[in-house]
Amino acid sequence: QVQLVESGGGSVQSGGSLRLSCAASEYTYSSYCMGWFRQAPGKEREAVACFCGTRTTYADSERRVTISQDNAKNTLYLQMNSLKPEDTGIYYCAAGTACTGGDIVSIKYWGQGTQVTVSS
Repeated sequence: QVQLVESGGGSVQSGGSLRLSCAASEYTYSSYCMGWFRQAPGKEREAVACFCGTRTTYADSERRVTISQDNAKNTLYLQMNSLKPEDTGIYYCAAGTACTGGDIVSIKYWGQGTQVTVSS
């Protein structure tokens, strides 16, 4: 059973930056594709970005986020810049079997989420 623990959320003003982290309980990156999702208030969860092997894809062409990983630390990151109020939500990391268009397919594990609030 893989455990994923997100951290790094918080409250920032519009235009600010945050880096989210997702620590895995074991080495996951050779076995799973990893990704980030966002759930805005009152909306469905949506894909943000995913990472599989050496390939990264993003759901939004605007690209204000960068996904990366540190294998030595078993940690996935999401660097978010130029944040807007519409980026507010709970951010989840996930592990699955494939990654396409920023979306993880056949998700096996979810983290508990970390709250991001962007004020105008």
